[in-house]
Amino acid sequence: MRLGIIGAGGWGTALAVLLAEEGHTVDLWAREQEVTDEINTCRTNETFLEGVFVPENVLATCDMERVIEMNQVLLIPVPAQHMRSVIRKARPHLTRKHVLIHAAKGIEDGSLMRMSEVIEQELPAEIANNVGVISGPSHAEEVARRVPTAVVAASCHMPVAKLAQEALMCSTFRVYTSSDITGVELGGALKNVIALATGVSDGLGFGDNTRAAIMTRGIAEIVRLGAALGANPMTFAGLSGMGDVIVTCMSMLSRNRRAGMAIARGKSVDKILSSTSMVVEGITTTKAAVALSKRFNVEMPIASTLYAVLFEGLDPRKAVEDLMLRMPVPETRLKFEHIKDSSDFQPGSL
Repeated sequence: MRLGIIGAGGWGTALAVLLAEEGHTVDLWAREQEVTDEINTCRTNETFLEGVFVPENVLATCDMERVIEMNQVLLIPVPAQHMRSVIRKARPHLTRKHVLIHAAKGIEDGSLMRMSEVIEQELPAEIANNVGVISGPSHAEEVARRVPTAVVAASCHMPVAKLAQEALMCSTFRVYTSSDITGVELGGALKNVIALATGVSDGLGFGDNTRAAIMTRGIAEIVRLGAALGANPMTFAGLSGMGDVIVTCMSMLSRNRRAGMAIARGKSVDKILSSTSMVVEGITTTKAAVALSKRFNVEMPIASTLYAVLFEGLDPRKAVEDLMLRMPVPETRLKFEHIKDSSDFQPGSL
C-alpha cells in the first residue's frame, strides 16, 4: 500500500516509520524544507523525533499537492490549532476518492470545534464524508520503537474507520474501530487537560493518591462534558478516554504532564510555549474545555481551577486546597439516560 502523511512532526514521523517498516511506501509532507532534507539525506528527524531511523521507503517532500495526488488514504497528524490552515492548503487538490484520517488531540480555539468538524467545515460534502480519526494512548517515541500500542479509529461512516484499521494495524499497532467520533475526539483532547493538572500536582510534590484522584475525577468531568455534546459515555472507558488519561498522566514522555510540573515550579505559560518546538495541546484545550462547560452548563471543577492557574494567576497550592474543600457531593451523578446508543459496546467488546 502507498499512503500519504501530511505533517512531519513527532507523531507524523512515528507513523511514517511504523508504516514503512511494514513494507508500505509513505509520502511524508513537511512544512519545513530543512526537515525534508534531513529525512531524505540523513534518514532522521532530530527536531521532532530524536534518535529514530527513518526507512528509505519514507519519501519526504514540501510538495503537498504531490502527496495528495499520489495517495488515496491521507493521515493528518498536525497540531489542532494548525488543522484548519493545513486543510485549506490541501483543499484544492482533494477529490471524493480521498480518505482523511486525522490524528490531532485538541479543540480549535475560538470556534470550540472538534477536528472533524473543522475539516468538514472546510471541505465539500462529498469529501467531508470521508473523515475519521485515530486516537488513544500512543506516545510517538514508543510507536516508532515498535512498542506494542493500541488505538481506536473512529468515523461517522464505518467504512472509513475500517479502512484506517486495515491500513494501520500490524503486530505492534492494534487498531479498534468506533462510530463515536465525537467521544473519541473529545477523549483525546480533554485528557491533555487532566495531564496538565496531574503535572501540577506532581510538580508540587504530591503523591500517587493525589494523581489517582485527579485522573479519576478528571475522567468524570470528561464523561459529563462528552455526554452533553452527544458522545457515548462508554467511549471514555476505552482507549481514547481512560487509556489516554493513564498514559499522559503517568509518563514523563507526556509534554502536557511536564508542562504542568513546570507551571507548579513557577514557570509561566508563555515561557513554556516558547521553550519548545513541540506543541502543548492541553494549554489551549483547557480554555476550550472551560468555554464548552459554560456553554453546556456542565460542571468541570478541575478544568476550571486549572484555567485559573494558567491564565488568572491562581497559586497552584491554593488551587488544590480550593478543589479539596468544594461542597460535598455524591461520587456518581451521571444518569443512564445520557447514553444514547450502546450498540457498539456489547459485553466483552472492550
